[in-house]
Amino acid sequence: QVQLVESGGGLVQAGGSLRLSCTASGRTFGSNTLGWFRQAPGKEREFVASISRVGTSVYYADSVKGRFTISRDNAKNTVYLQMNSLKPEDTAVYYCSARTGLGYAHQSSMYDYWGQGTQVTVSS
Repeated sequence: QVQLVESGGGLVQAGGSLRLSCTASGRTFGSNTLGWFRQAPGKEREFVASISRVGTSVYYADSVKGRFTISRDNAKNTVYLQMNSLKPEDTAVYYCSARTGLGYAHQSSMYDYWGQGTQVTVSS
């Protein structure tokens, strides 16, 4: 069992920045790829970014590429999402997730553990 707890969400003006954190506890062994997803009202959950176990492979959705940066600190069992140049369309509940399988995955069904979500609201 793995528990994931996000923090860092909030209200920010367009063009501003936020950093989300997600700390894992429990049986973290075997949690290889870590990912961030988001879900806006009326829309399905959307892949944002992922990072491999040692941080050598990262992947971003086209909508956030160049603005968001995912990183991880395995010693702290924590994954981060640095969000810069935020836009109103980034407004969503952001979820961190852990995948026990290998390799990149962008579908939420491929991830095994989920945080509770943290709200990010970007005002215009």
